[in-house]
Amino acid sequence: MSSHTADSPLSLPIFGKISSIVDSLGLRAYVIGGYVRDYYLCRRCTDIDVVVVGSGVEVARALGRELGTNVTVFKTFGTAMLHADGMEVEFVGARKESYSKDSRKPVVEEGTLRDDQLRRDFTINAMAWSLNGDTFGELVDPFDGMEDLEGCIIRTPCDPDVTFSDDPLRMMRAVRFAAQLGFDIAPETFEAIERNCERIKIVSKERIITEINKIVMSPVPSIGFELLDMTGLLPLVFPEMSRLKGVEKVGMHGHKDNFVHTLMVLDNVALNSDNLWLRWAAILHDIGKPATKAYNPKAGWTFHGHEVVGARMVPDIFRRMKLPLNEKMKYVRKLVTLHLRPIVLSEDIVTDSAVRRLLFEAGDDIDDLMTLCEADITSGDERKVKRYLKNFAIVRRKLKEIEEKDKIRNFQPPISGELIMETYGIPPSKVVGDIKDEIKEAILDGRIANDYSEAYAMMERLAAGYGLTKAK
Repeated sequence: MSSHTADSPLSLPIFGKISSIVDSLGLRAYVIGGYVRDYYLCRRCTDIDVVVVGSGVEVARALGRELGTNVTVFKTFGTAMLHADGMEVEFVGARKESYSKDSRKPVVEEGTLRDDQLRRDFTINAMAWSLNGDTFGELVDPFDGMEDLEGCIIRTPCDPDVTFSDDPLRMMRAVRFAAQLGFDIAPETFEAIERNCERIKIVSKERIITEINKIVMSPVPSIGFELLDMTGLLPLVFPEMSRLKGVEKVGMHGHKDNFVHTLMVLDNVALNSDNLWLRWAAILHDIGKPATKAYNPKAGWTFHGHEVVGARMVPDIFRRMKLPLNEKMKYVRKLVTLHLRPIVLSEDIVTDSAVRRLLFEAGDDIDDLMTLCEADITSGDERKVKRYLKNFAIVRRKLKEIEEKDKIRNFQPPISGELIMETYGIPPSKVVGDIKDEIKEAILDGRIANDYSEAYAMMERLAAGYGLTKAK
């Protein structure tokens, strides 16, 4: 048992108020789960779960009256929620659960605190602090969650086969906690995930993607994806990523393992950015490689056009995995399409024209694209890496110079189709598109400045070539 000092989270006024209410009602109540775990891990947590042996809703309503705040009751789940002290506090009655084979929805009955702790996913999430006056702040830890917390272990409170068969989403949660916290999954828990991995098929895509996104946003995301692979979950929840695995050899010719490479790129991006969608671009940047893999006796293995094929795959992957089909998807698709361009630039003499085109196509996402491309340099050859990074620094400098000089990022050519039609009194036609494109190409090539008068003069020259005369 351990008590909490004045600087502990139980010194928040909300806990004293709950304590008085449950004592006056003759009920027992406990803070349980993530708030307790995160306190010991020194992680910030703004969600408090309170389990009441009796009616959680009754306690929540009494607290709501005392604080003069709204209480939201979820009748179906027998839970109630309110906001106080900058926290979201949820109340639930202690319960025990039983499951049928084809559903994650349990049959719920009232239970004891121990029943409630037993239904928790992992020992580190089953620890509770007493809120009653006589035992205030005492730790109730029947499954040695504190020991697992100190040993950095993810373990289930009861038989892991039962835990994962009852609610297969917990297999994803085990991997997610291991990735977020840098913990190991206990051997018997890990083996139970391997045995039960097919059960993940009964879980909704929406619940799965929530866990995958938390893995993607963890400090070292590769840990999570390696565990998904090792447990057999990866091909079931993300088959396209699983297909990146492996190396094929013909004679002396092999290629790098694109799964391993992708994880290195993802970790590199994670070091530099907390942008979820830039991390997704890292995951999907080579997703088209399995479909484009070919062997050439002279050149070895090639993946020609993998960026185009990969970009085409992005909308389908987003749709199937229940990721948003909006600007976020377009952003990821754009970065997948363009991810080779800066690399090609860095290998070559960097021409102003090539940099202008890259700026034009990448627009405001140019900095993210460069972050992705620098992360994509994963060669084991240190000299090669240094050379590439040096060349990238030149590309970045060029991008800055040309952006300042030509203002190409997100540029719209100064001559519109409407202006061409109005000037020459012609309807929409191929000629209008051709003139507009010629002017855009001339600006991107640097043959004329991104300037109205130069573009207008070019329009006049081109129109004359098409035999057009100005409308009266």
